[in-house]
Amino acid sequence: MSAAELKSLIEMMTASPAPSGLTTAHQRARFEKMMRLMGAPSGAVPQVVKAGGVSAGWLAPPGVRHDRAILYLHGGGYCIGSINTHRGLCHGIAGAAGVRVLALDYRLAPEHPFPAALDDAVAAFQWLAGEVGGPERVALAGDSAGGGLAVATAVALSERNLGKPAAIAALSPWVDLEALGPSMTAKAAVDPMVSRGPLLEMTVAYLAGRDPRTPSAAPLHADLAGLPPMLIQVGTAETLLDDSTRLAARAAAHDVDVTLRVWRDMIHVWHLFAPMLSEARDAIDEAGRFLRARLV
Repeated sequence: MSAAELKSLIEMMTASPAPSGLTTAHQRARFEKMMRLMGAPSGAVPQVVKAGGVSAGWLAPPGVRHDRAILYLHGGGYCIGSINTHRGLCHGIAGAAGVRVLALDYRLAPEHPFPAALDDAVAAFQWLAGEVGGPERVALAGDSAGGGLAVATAVALSERNLGKPAAIAALSPWVDLEALGPSMTAKAAVDPMVSRGPLLEMTVAYLAGRDPRTPSAAPLHADLAGLPPMLIQVGTAETLLDDSTRLAARAAAHDVDVTLRVWRDMIHVWHLFAPMLSEARDAIDEAGRFLRARLV
């Protein structure tokens, strides 16, 4: 690990902390600006399509397979984020997995609360399965809220008898909408990305009065039996560390083939910072290899 890379990244992120009381529109604009400044590979230009009626974008580096695909669900607390904020990460995963990635612009809260994001993900998965020849040729992946949404989507597909994905890659997933994990406070001083107060504000916006333990919104409480192989990646410096460890334990208890990879000193969704952090590139490669091996 390059300690200098990580130190530089954290200094950059903490130099101008977000003011309190920002509107959702301002939060979205701030995240978009941050990721524009981070940069993305020159070829990471999404080809815009409608996937089951939902806006989406293909990321396909040269030489990847087109008869298999990954449906990618971006993070952002169900309230912010887009294809554009995650196009570099999706492009990297596509290259590492050797298949196209379809990044989904699912509807966001508070304008479109739960279950809008889940409905969009299920519709897009069905469309994508039809495009590539079956659900077993599609994997699910996502980060933070998108990681939780990937798990919730797989559960919904199983419950509705709509097919089983090839695999799930959950990067720093958010699955406990009550933010009850001890790491929420234990890691608060070292994770510049996520803190409990703003996270719970996003929960309120997303759920719009629903129970935060609703399994299809908070998959930590879902029946995970029958889900496909799952990779969970998380950093030791994450406030959401315990979301990953508890999700892995629950998946194992339901006999899911789950792999938990805990990365030392990494912050929430460090994958987003691949242009300046070698561990981000390594984690993307690991996730890509996991998905490639199951999209046979």
